[in-house]
Amino acid sequence: MKDIIVKIEHDKQHDQALDFAISVAETFDAHVAGVSFGVLGGLPNYSLIGIPGTVLADLLAESEKDARTALERFRGLAGRSKLSFSEHLILDAEFGVGDAFASLARHYDLSIVRQSDDDGPDNELAIEAALFNTGRPTIVVPYIHQGGLKLDRVLCCWDGGAPAARAVNDALPLLKRAGTVEILNVTGPSEASKGEIHGVEIANHLARHDVKVEIETLAALGTGVADIILSHAADRAVDMIVMGGYGHSRLREFVLGGVTRDLLRSMTVPALMSR
Repeated sequence: MKDIIVKIEHDKQHDQALDFAISVAETFDAHVAGVSFGVLGGLPNYSLIGIPGTVLADLLAESEKDARTALERFRGLAGRSKLSFSEHLILDAEFGVGDAFASLARHYDLSIVRQSDDDGPDNELAIEAALFNTGRPTIVVPYIHQGGLKLDRVLCCWDGGAPAARAVNDALPLLKRAGTVEILNVTGPSEASKGEIHGVEIANHLARHDVKVEIETLAALGTGVADIILSHAADRAVDMIVMGGYGHSRLREFVLGGVTRDLLRSMTVPALMSR
């Protein structure tokens, strides 16, 4: 990972993704790009039709000012860490922040975005676009996260599908630096009754890359898969979750699948996702 991009929020108190991105860049001696949006609430321009011109001009001026202040904060952090960095100020996002961010993120190894929360920025569209419209991995950082990158224990959610395989491959630079990597299989009732151990082949693959691997299988018996993953991650003091991002098409957009959506809503540790 030599080239990463992070979506910067206006308020310093929402800098969880920015702080995490700086830490990732320091770990990999990577170039980091910061992107700040001086638009209104992540809305596309066409949705602003009907707002009085003077009011709209004042709102846009304030948003641009906040975006520029956020970039100053980014420059300060990157400069203190002696990182190679670049910046993007977006003042015109015709189709919304999500599409604008995704069009940039396609040119980087990794994008980093803060989790949405009720009292902070709404990043759901940016996360969906980064996940489904870039062909690149995305790390979502919880709004409660403190500190930088930590890789003592990484949890890889494995179901044998293509998104999970893509996520594991995209996360390989991180997995190689991890203390322990756990392959977690969450099985249904019929699979659990067979007593089979899934994930052996992917564990062998990672071991050939000198990754220290463990395998764990848990049964989903009346409990949601996302709840099982998050509970297990808390029990094992996991530092990062790696998983495939799932969704289905809704005209030109994607809608997050149930497990992906539920995990993003309740996550407590950073999650790397790929599609």
